[in-house]
Amino acid sequence: MARQPDRIRKMAPVEYVAIAGVLAVFAFVTILMVSRDVGLASIGMGATFVVVIMVIAMLLLAMKPNRVPEGQRDKPESGND
Repeated sequence: MARQPDRIRKMAPVEYVAIAGVLAVFAFVTILMVSRDVGLASIGMGATFVVVIMVIAMLLLAMKPNRVPEGQRDKPESGND
């Protein structure tokens, strides 16, 4: 039977979007304080959100999963799970 993902793994995508959202809001506030133009700040916020999401996605694609220990490959019910 396949293991069900725990709550932490289910919430991982929400965390990535939240990180991108926080950085986008920071960019919005910074651009708004400098230029006092809401339109320009909104464009900067959207661009920042997209760029951060893409960078996180690329980093996740580059990550390699851990190797399975030798004992687990041969005997999946040996208590090493």
